[in-house]
Amino acid sequence: MNPEQKPPLVLRIQDLLVHYDTGPAPVVAVNRISFDVHRGEILGLVGESGCGKSTTAMAILRLLQPPGRVVGGRVLLDDTDVLKLGPAALRAFRWRRVALIPQGAMNALNPVMRIRRQLADAIAAHANANGRAALRARIGELMDLVGLPERVGDLFPHELSGGMKQRVCIAMAVALNPPLVIADEPTSALDVVVQRLVAMNLLNIKNTLGNAMILIGHDMGLMAQLTDRVAVMYAGAMVEIAPTRAIFGRPMHPYTQQLIESVPSIKVKKALRVFPGGPPDLRNLPPGCPFAPRCGCIGPQCEKKIPPLRECAPNHWMACHRHDE
Repeated sequence: MNPEQKPPLVLRIQDLLVHYDTGPAPVVAVNRISFDVHRGEILGLVGESGCGKSTTAMAILRLLQPPGRVVGGRVLLDDTDVLKLGPAALRAFRWRRVALIPQGAMNALNPVMRIRRQLADAIAAHANANGRAALRARIGELMDLVGLPERVGDLFPHELSGGMKQRVCIAMAVALNPPLVIADEPTSALDVVVQRLVAMNLLNIKNTLGNAMILIGHDMGLMAQLTDRVAVMYAGAMVEIAPTRAIFGRPMHPYTQQLIESVPSIKVKKALRVFPGGPPDLRNLPPGCPFAPRCGCIGPQCEKKIPPLRECAPNHWMACHRHDE
C-alpha cells in the first residue's frame, strides 16, 4: 500500500475497555486501546498470549462470553457503532460487514454436514441466495478463490487436511465479501509449508476483494510478510503502532524490540535471545508502565506513571517514557 495514499477508513476503535468479572476486582483484559483499520490494508495484531488480542476481536464482533463484557469505548465500522446494535441489526452486521476466520478450523465446522451445505447455509442465512444454481456457482467461486477443487464441497470436515479445513473457513468468512475480515491466528495449528499456503491465500483474497483485514498472531515472520501495519499489545494495552517496514526496520518500544530479537535468523548464526520474566498478572498490574519489570532501559518515570500512546514519528505511535526524553 502506498503510504502517501489515504484509503477510506473501515474500522475505528476508540478507548475500548473490556473487563472479565471473575473476582472481587475485574480483570482489565483490554485497557482503553485505540486504533484504525483502512480499506485494503492488513493490520497485524501481535503480542504474547493473554495480552488481549483475541478479546479485542471478540469485542469487535460482539461475541464476548460472560464474564467478559465491554465496559467502555466505541467500535465504529464505517458509520455504525457496533456496541449499540440491537439483536436483529447485529445479526445483519455479522458476516455481511465483518467476518471471523477462527483459529480452530475443526471446531468451527459442523462435523456431520458436507462442506457445500455449510457454505450454502452461511450464505442463505445472511443474504439472498438467488436460487440454487446461483448459490452453487458462488460456492464454486469461493472454492477456486481459496485454491480448493470444487469436489471438496461434497466432503465432510474429517475428510480434509488441516490446511484444507482452514481454507474452507476462509471461504466461509469471505462468502459475502465483508469490508472487514478478522483472522484469529489462522496458521498457528499448521505446519510451515501449509502455513505459507494459507498465508498466500489470505494475501490473494485481500488483493482480489479489497477487504480490510486484522491478522492476529504471534509469528513475527508472518507479520513481516503479510501486513501493512503492525499493532503491538502488552498486558491489555497498545504499546506501538507503525507501518510494518518501520516496525521491523526501527522498532522503538523495548517490548517490540525484544519480540523481534527473539525470532531466530536463517542468515546469521547466533544464540537465541530470550527475554526474562513473564507477562504481569492482570488482576494486579504493577504501578506505572506494565512492561517496566522486564524492561532493560527503565527510567525514573517508568515505575510511577503509565506512558500514553503518542506519535513519536510520522505514523509511528509508541507508549514509552523514552519518548519524553
